[in-house]
Amino acid sequence: MTATIIETNDIPLKKVEVEGVTADIIENALKNARIEMDAVLFRTAMSPGIREQGDCFPMIANKEGKMIVGQFGSFIGPFMEAYNDEIEEGDVILTNDPYMCNAAVSHLPDWLVLVPVFKDGRHIAWTAMFGHMSDNGGMVPGSIPIEATTVYQEGIQIPPLKLYKKGELQSDILELILHNVRTSQWNRFDLNALVAACNTAARRCVEMADRFGDDVLFSAMDIMLERNYNAMKFIIQNFIPEEPRTFEDYICDDGMGMGPYKIKCKMWREGDVAHFDFDGTDPQAQSSVNFYLNEDMFKMFFGSFTINVVDPHIVFNDGFYDLVEVNIPEGTLLKPKFPAAISGRTHALGRIFDVLGALLGAGAPEQMLNAAGFSDSPHLFYSGYDNRDGKDNEWFQLFQIGFGGVPGRPAGDGPDGHSLWPGFTNVPNEFIESYFPLRIERYETIPDSGGAGLHRGGNGLCVAYRFLSDGDIAIHDDRWLTYPWGVLGGQVGMRSTKRLIRTDGTEEWLPSKCDGIHVNAGDLLHFNTWGGGGWGDPLERDPALVLADVNRNLATADGARDYGVVITNGAVDEAATQSLRAQMRTSRGSEIGVFNFGPGIEEIRDNCEAETGLKAPEKPVFR
Repeated sequence: MTATIIETNDIPLKKVEVEGVTADIIENALKNARIEMDAVLFRTAMSPGIREQGDCFPMIANKEGKMIVGQFGSFIGPFMEAYNDEIEEGDVILTNDPYMCNAAVSHLPDWLVLVPVFKDGRHIAWTAMFGHMSDNGGMVPGSIPIEATTVYQEGIQIPPLKLYKKGELQSDILELILHNVRTSQWNRFDLNALVAACNTAARRCVEMADRFGDDVLFSAMDIMLERNYNAMKFIIQNFIPEEPRTFEDYICDDGMGMGPYKIKCKMWREGDVAHFDFDGTDPQAQSSVNFYLNEDMFKMFFGSFTINVVDPHIVFNDGFYDLVEVNIPEGTLLKPKFPAAISGRTHALGRIFDVLGALLGAGAPEQMLNAAGFSDSPHLFYSGYDNRDGKDNEWFQLFQIGFGGVPGRPAGDGPDGHSLWPGFTNVPNEFIESYFPLRIERYETIPDSGGAGLHRGGNGLCVAYRFLSDGDIAIHDDRWLTYPWGVLGGQVGMRSTKRLIRTDGTEEWLPSKCDGIHVNAGDLLHFNTWGGGGWGDPLERDPALVLADVNRNLATADGARDYGVVITNGAVDEAATQSLRAQMRTSRGSEIGVFNFGPGIEEIRDNCEAETGLKAPEKPVFR
């Protein structure tokens, strides 16, 4: 199958010479148009997840579907291969079904809008954006059911279809879709905002073609792709080894009592081409933690990661894809077979970045290797009927993404309380308290939660939610069992915990993946995220920096001893510090490995309940 673009102007676009200055102007104009897409979306969307948090991913692509500028490219090509229909001027395509668009999106709450850009009857570009909807129907509010075993339990599946056909809204289709979600008003506004953002960027592309000429715009896009190709070719030649390098990491559990699940990748280079092979990754899980990873999407992850590490000024686009080969075995955690559940894929998606960071940095750890960090987007869902005085028992539904500790790195300490996705922002507490029956009683970093190191890991966050109405909560998190690892002597980061204190004073540890937990007005949830691993020998950290962290409540006096620093009466005890550091160096020995994973899996299992308050998951049983 493949889509057919219908053009009334059959004169093909052609390559022409473009001056460097002109190419630069077009490049920056396209980058500005991509930023304008976000501005339009954030000002017109309604849900806090998109409007306040920024859970959306825009792009502008050339007519072949290769991303020229954007944040999360790679999906138009796979979509075009899967879509078996004609595409005409004025069409707006909508889908959320990973299995029907070659994983152009990876779970059903992400609604993807694609707009083909036409000028004078000729197809010249694409604009696209997807956003995470507050609800998609299915078993539970928020549509990421922990215990789902099939995608049919995760809500409405929207195959690639025309939301607008030749510019006309297909209102019956829209109403059918919105009839199947709990937050239909939010979804309607958010979907309109996605369309408006794509149409805005489409107008900017047409304006550029009017100003410079269709062929010049077409050729300038090719130049941008070529620039990216050449930059990535240099990076691959210099940073990817010919000798294979292997790394593995884990997601802790599947929410149904089994885990951890291994993600394994081997990386090497043949000539100019980087190879990544995920053979050895565990088979698909019984629940929704599977991540349907499209090969082109992984190439995007690789390109985005390496460009940001090596040279963030390089324009990130899809130009380098011919330089990367990816193998993801079918039936594994990263390529489950239909109709496997996939809504909780955020944990495996995030862990990919830890694996990538280890593979790319291990060859030059002093210059490139980061520790493990906040590689996830933990979710809190809270829903019910607002039964506070003066309220009309109105339905509410909160979807909140938590932040945590960025890892220590060669360049310095990891930031505290940050998102996995650099473009995300926290939802202001004032907003949450205004629109939901919640009170935020604590919002602060957790001292000592970042791993000690020459450059410490960023701290996780403690957010204390006081529920003001009866309702149900769900939690989606990870790194409660395995540790965020440190490197080059850096210590592991603190793991995540979730503790619920009832109004009668009783306390219970909640699993990191659970839903359908009933809460009463007055109950208090401590939602603690994990810290980043430390980088480098903590005994080499300047004691003055350790004292500064203690004074800023980022570390405690007890935690300072992990650096061999003794603090007495608010000051560093120099003599005691020298003595303690000497003792610590002697006791640990002279050899420091590249990675510090903390206790092994079996030791963690044995001590799990005492350390976390939770029963250890059983070893996965694969069918």
